[in-house]
Amino acid sequence: MKYTTLPNTETKVSKICLGTMTFGEQNTEAEGHAQMDYALENGVNFFDAAEMYSVPARQETYGSTEKIIGTWFKKTGNREKIVLATKIAGPNPNFTYMREKNDFSAKSITFALEQSLQRLQTEYVDLYQLHWPERKSNMFGTLGFKVQEDAWEDNFQAVLECLHGLIQQGKIRNIGVSNETPWGLMRFLEESKKHNLPRMATIQNPYSLVNRSFEVGLSEVCHRENVGLLAYSPMAFGVLSGKFLNGEAHPKARINLFPQFARYNSENTREASRRYNEIAQDFGLTLTELSLAFIEQQSFVTCTIIGATTLQQLEENINTISVSLNESALAAIDAIQSLIPNPAP
Repeated sequence: MKYTTLPNTETKVSKICLGTMTFGEQNTEAEGHAQMDYALENGVNFFDAAEMYSVPARQETYGSTEKIIGTWFKKTGNREKIVLATKIAGPNPNFTYMREKNDFSAKSITFALEQSLQRLQTEYVDLYQLHWPERKSNMFGTLGFKVQEDAWEDNFQAVLECLHGLIQQGKIRNIGVSNETPWGLMRFLEESKKHNLPRMATIQNPYSLVNRSFEVGLSEVCHRENVGLLAYSPMAFGVLSGKFLNGEAHPKARINLFPQFARYNSENTREASRRYNEIAQDFGLTLTELSLAFIEQQSFVTCTIIGATTLQQLEENINTISVSLNESALAAIDAIQSLIPNPAP
C-alpha cells in the first residue's frame, strides 16, 4: 500500500480509501465486516461513510452503513487503526426523516454529528464532510451552472465557526467538502484565512475516466491551495470494470439495481469504456487497472475511494495500487477523452 497525509494535517492515510455505501443495502453486516477486515489486512486504513448511507438513500436503511462500521469497531477494537470519514447530508426535500431541517445550521450539524457518533460507536470522526452544498448549484450529473431561485443566505463563516467548536470539543479532527464547486471551495478557504478558522483539507467529488470535469477548475484550486481530492465513483458504478462489455445482463450490478444513476449507463459512457478497454489490452492491463491507476497517479488526488460488493472485487481494486501508467498510456487516454469528453458527468 502507498500512504500520504490529508493536506495541511498530520493524518496519515492510505492512497486507497474503502467506500462503504453498499453496507446495509447490497452488503450485509457480515459482508461489510469481512470487507473492513480484508481492507485493513491489506494496508487500507481509511474508511469513508455518510449519515445517509446505504445507497440509495431511504428511511428504512438510513444510518445502516455507520451502524455496521460501529459494530465492527466494537467487535474488533480497531478504531484507533482507522482514519474514519463521514458526512452530513445537505438539503433534500425527501430527507425529512433525518431531522427537522436539513441545513448546515449549528443545530443541524451538531445533531447530525452526535447521531453519527452514536451509530459509529466512537467519540470522534477524523474527517467530517459537508455532503453537498446548501445552495442550489451544479452537482450530481449537472455540468453547467444555471441561475435558480434560491433562498440560501451566505453562511460560510457560520458553518466554519460551528465546525471549529466541534473540533475544540474533540469530536472532529479535520473537515472537508463534497460535491462542491470551485466557487464554494474557495469561499470556505477564504473565510478560513480571514477569520482564522479551520481549513477544508479535502474535497470529495466524482472523478473517473468517464468524468474528468474536476480538471476544469477544481484541480487548479486543489493544486494552488493544497486541498486533496478524495475521488469517488472512479469505476463509474462498475461500468469501468469491463463486466458490461460482452453484453451480459448482471442484474445485481449497482447500475441495474439503481437506474436513477443513469449518467453511468449512457451509450457514450459504454462506448468510451470499450475504447478504454482497448487501451488497457494494448498495455497488458485490465480495464479496472487502467481506470484506477489513472486516478491514483494524478497529483491532485489524495485518495481513491473504492467500493466493492465482493471480496474478489475489493482485492482487484486494492491491487491496482502497484500499477503505473506510462506517458504513452496517458496520451492514449487523453485521445479518448478528446473524442468522448466526460460522458458521465
